[in-house]
Amino acid sequence: MKMKKLKIYLFATLALTFFIQSCDEEDVLVQQQKDDNPLPGEVTGTPGSLNFSKYVSIGNSLTAGFQDGALYTDGQNNSFPNLLAQQLQISGVGGGTFNQPDINSANGRSGVNPAGGFFGRFELSLSLLRPVPTVGEDVTAFPGDKSALNNFGVPGMKVVDIADPGLAGRNGLYARFASAPGTSTVLGDALAATPTFFSYWLGNNDILGYATSGGVDASTITSQTDFQAALTQSLGALTQTGAQGVVMTLPPMVVIPFFRAVPYNSIPMTDQATVDQLNAGFAGLNAALDGLAQFQLLSAADANARKVSYALGANPILMHDDALTDIGPLFDVLVGANAITAAQRAQLEPFRKSRPATADDLPTLSSATQLGQPLVVGGVPQANLIIGVSYPAPDNLILSKSEVATVVGTRATYNATIAAVVAGINQAAGSEVITLVDVQPTLVDLFGLSADAARFLIDPSRGGNAVLAAMGEAAAAKADGTLGIRVGGTNLAPDFSPNGVFSTDGVHLNPRGYGIVANLIIEALNANKGSTIPAVNVLALRGVITTQ
Repeated sequence: MKMKKLKIYLFATLALTFFIQSCDEEDVLVQQQKDDNPLPGEVTGTPGSLNFSKYVSIGNSLTAGFQDGALYTDGQNNSFPNLLAQQLQISGVGGGTFNQPDINSANGRSGVNPAGGFFGRFELSLSLLRPVPTVGEDVTAFPGDKSALNNFGVPGMKVVDIADPGLAGRNGLYARFASAPGTSTVLGDALAATPTFFSYWLGNNDILGYATSGGVDASTITSQTDFQAALTQSLGALTQTGAQGVVMTLPPMVVIPFFRAVPYNSIPMTDQATVDQLNAGFAGLNAALDGLAQFQLLSAADANARKVSYALGANPILMHDDALTDIGPLFDVLVGANAITAAQRAQLEPFRKSRPATADDLPTLSSATQLGQPLVVGGVPQANLIIGVSYPAPDNLILSKSEVATVVGTRATYNATIAAVVAGINQAAGSEVITLVDVQPTLVDLFGLSADAARFLIDPSRGGNAVLAAMGEAAAAKADGTLGIRVGGTNLAPDFSPNGVFSTDGVHLNPRGYGIVANLIIEALNANKGSTIPAVNVLALRGVITTQ
């Protein structure tokens, strides 16, 4: 209590002292404060060899500012193109106005609510420690001037969609601002905006859909031939107008929170009785696998990899793996040899292509709501069939080791194609009209990868492709093995925690993450084009939105 009174007294005395000072003394003190703490001067920059008067951005959800599972107003305001455009508008840089197809929705639409209406963007619940949806609104048409738009980011768009007039029929987020839905194309609309400078970030969705769906449908992956043709056409059309721009590489997606939030061994066992019950239930499967190995119908290694055994603590998820040999016919052989009964064979049916997950498998964020839940058959939950525990988790919930390899290899091939197309256009032009911005080194640093892991993730060809090898070495040089990235003395995490750079959907960035992307572009332009564009103040941007 005495300390509190003392503080009040001292502050009161200080105020009285300033009050009774003469005007001259006050002027001296004010000047001294100005001298000791000068006001920052006007922030300015220069464009270097570029003309930023009409900046146009082309891309997918990352360009649109999509985050938290939805496209909503604040997310759009914090898109990396809008943040970049603000820096281009700084005095001396020469940037013009930047118009986006505003969604005019506080929460956007992330899905349909079975109880009625729509779910909106997700927020991070601090009490539940997981993302929870808000109340959303349906998507409406863009009411503004479509001819004045600068941001042509379309969530879900692939490289092969950019010149497809049918995109509006499949994608409502393009249809809402397309100049002529059913006839116009994203590329055509962007060209009609007559850009002097552009950013181009496409290609993620050409493999991302396959990855986030657990590798279920390989037909959704864009072929390298189609990828290269669409990329060459679109970048060629943009540069033929005289515009210069930046093209970004594709980030290493298998390390994003969507594939890292749920561990492969996320099945907890806390009591011995449950462990004993499960192990007794799987004794028949394990014995059948031993029988197949004994009859040399299955290798001992394969048999052991498929066996299921639980213990107290964290246990691997029991998963379906399409890459495994279907051993259903081999179970039939055991029946024919009178090694098992027909009834026992029927119980083995769900385990024809199953095994416990390993650290090489990546459960999706979507699996968090289904693992440990009863399997629903005909609308009826089956209490004895628990997903990921006593019944294999479906293929769509986990990206298996072989599917991870497909994603890593395909993305690397796309990046090599991007670099080659950009180099070819620059060579034909006789100068660097497109600046390649490699986002990979910064992101492997963010994800805390070792140099060897970064090198392999970026270049799975292990030096077989010179371009990828160079990218791999650049990433390895940046990787420090420590989770997070330091910005302004603050460590930002590679997740959707309050101090992370990802949004709650685990795929898209939050405003701070988009600010980092904008700064990568600014750094590249300042280094290659002689510009002096001030950087975005990343820490002044928000992270995820939290709720109790």
